Amino acid sequence: MTLSKYARAAAVALLLTLSACGSSAPGAETLSATRMMVPNSPGGGYDITARIAARVMEDSGIAGHIEIFNVTGDGGTVAMARLMNEAGNPGLMMMMGLGVVGSGYATGSKISASDATPVAKMLEEPEGILVRSDSPYRTVGDLVAAWKDSPATITVGGGSAAGGPDHLFPMELARTAGIRIKDVNYRPYAGGGELLPALLEKKVTFGTSGLAEYAEQIASGQLRVLAVSGKNRQARIQAPTLRESGIDLVFTNWRGVLAPPGLPEADQKRLIEALTRLHDSPAWKQALSDNGWDDAFTTGESFRTFLKQQENRVANTLQELGLP
Repeated sequence: MTLSKYARAAAVALLLTLSACGSSAPGAETLSATRMMVPNSPGGGYDITARIAARVMEDSGIAGHIEIFNVTGDGGTVAMARLMNEAGNPGLMMMMGLGVVGSGYATGSKISASDATPVAKMLEEPEGILVRSDSPYRTVGDLVAAWKDSPATITVGGGSAAGGPDHLFPMELARTAGIRIKDVNYRPYAGGGELLPALLEKKVTFGTSGLAEYAEQIASGQLRVLAVSGKNRQARIQAPTLRESGIDLVFTNWRGVLAPPGLPEADQKRLIEALTRLHDSPAWKQALSDNGWDDAFTTGESFRTFLKQQENRVANTLQELGLP
């Protein structure tokens, strides 16, 4: 199914349970009695990803009926605290990503994502540099040149608070371009839905965000994408990568699944096996393609190592900004 259909389905927040049913293949255990927590409101990126994953797992026989519950607050730190308080619970997972890691540091939380039980990193998603169709900046090179000349007059909007991907990306872009990140005039919005009118009403010079939420406005010509931040171009977006534009930066947002700390090895293995079957399914591969997501599957301790690297990355940038 397409992203828009899942986004509409995500309008209702549901309590999540996984009911047991028979295996879909010999020797394959069906995931049962498991709940998945989403650390933002219905319709957000984590929520949409979780619901797509749940539907694929249901349809593929990897799990029984899946319902999802949303726990909001402080950019995901409230949900992280709840996850950590469920130590040893084999029936709970949480969809999360870079924004949760960043929010934890920005709010001064003592909780680290790497202290939970790592299950799997599922995907990566590039950011886009977005402007109105009538923007005077036709290329990212034009924009960066103006930004370097007068950082205070160039406003950048993102659907993330401090530490989130839409905040971290322009900071890394500025640093790469030779602009002091303390000089970046960043305006945070509560998600892509609030960023969109800011872009269309010229309240910001450009926006940084994942592109799936703006597919309709890009297709209609209301917004233009000056560049994408991943290693490769996006199939449905007529825009170069930053590296193709002479800016040596690759930046991707990502999403993955954690379980509570102290999980027995056998339970961690059971969850990893279920998500491996999800990853290998044709329906999930189609969902990645449909939504412009890149496959970035990593499990267990390799995922924990990645989480620690991301925690250091966030800390370095926010310390430079004097946060928290």
